[in-house]
Amino acid sequence: MRILLTNDDGILAPGMAILARSVARWIEEAPSGRTHEALIVAPHQNYSGMSAAVGDVFDRPTVKYRRHRIAGAESIVAYGLEAPPALCAILGALGSFDFQPDVLVSGINAGANVGRSVLHSGTVGAVLTGAQLGLSGLAVSVQWGENVHYDTAAAVAVEVLDELLHAPSRTLLNLNVPNLPVEELRGVRRGRISNAGIVKAAGPRAGGEALSDEGELPLRLGAATPELGDVSDEDVDEDGALLVAGYASLTPIRGPHEDEDPALLGLMDKALQAITRHLERSR
Repeated sequence: MRILLTNDDGILAPGMAILARSVARWIEEAPSGRTHEALIVAPHQNYSGMSAAVGDVFDRPTVKYRRHRIAGAESIVAYGLEAPPALCAILGALGSFDFQPDVLVSGINAGANVGRSVLHSGTVGAVLTGAQLGLSGLAVSVQWGENVHYDTAAAVAVEVLDELLHAPSRTLLNLNVPNLPVEELRGVRRGRISNAGIVKAAGPRAGGEALSDEGELPLRLGAATPELGDVSDEDVDEDGALLVAGYASLTPIRGPHEDEDPALLGLMDKALQAITRHLERSR
C-alpha cells in the first residue's frame, strides 16, 4: 500500500513531523507479508483555511518544490511545494513524485476541524481532492491548546489507517482528537458534523450607523475554532461535543457529487422545460 502524506500547516509544522515519524514506525512494524511505503508532498508554508483551492494555475502553470528531511522519518521522502494542500494532493495523486499513492493522510492539523469548519479546512480539502482522483483519505486534526498532544492524534491516526487500508477506494474519514495525553483519551466514537461555525458574527455596527468607505469588521468567532468554544447546544454525538467530552471523533465524509434527490430532479425537469420555452420565445 502506498501512502501520500500532506497537510495545510506546512511541511515544517510539528504535526507533520510527528505524523511522519508515526507512519514511518507503522511501516517498519507492519506484519510480515505487508509492504507499505510513504511519501510526503506538502505545502512549503501555512495554507490553513484554503479548503480545496488550487490557486491560479492558469496564470502560473508551474510549481516550485524542494526536498526536505524530517528527523526520525528519514525513510520517507519529503517534498515541500509552493502550492496549497489541494494542489499538493493532485500532484501527489498523479504520481508526479516517486509513486502513485492509494491512500492520502492529511495532518496533523493544529486545531480541530469540526462543524462547518470542515468545509473551509485545507486539511479536509486535501482528502476531498484526493478522492476525486480515486484515493481514500484520512484528515487528522487535534484540538488546540497548551502543549498540543500531537502524539495522541498520531497514535489514533495509525490505528484508523490500519482499517482504512481495507476500506473501498475513495473512503474518506475526518478524525478529530482532543488535546489530551493518550492515557486520558476516553475512546473513539462516530461523530456527526455539528452546525458550529468559525465566524459567528461581524461587527456589530454601533447604533446601526452606515459603514464608512473603508474600515475593518471585527469578527466574533463561533464554537468551531481550533480550541473549541461553547458546545452546549450540540448533541452528545456531534463532533465538537465529543472532543470536549474527551473522545476522538471519526466522521465519514464525501466530496462534491450530483444531487439525485427525486424531489429535486422533478424541480430540475420543470425548470429546464421553462428555460427552454423562454429561450425559444426569445429567438
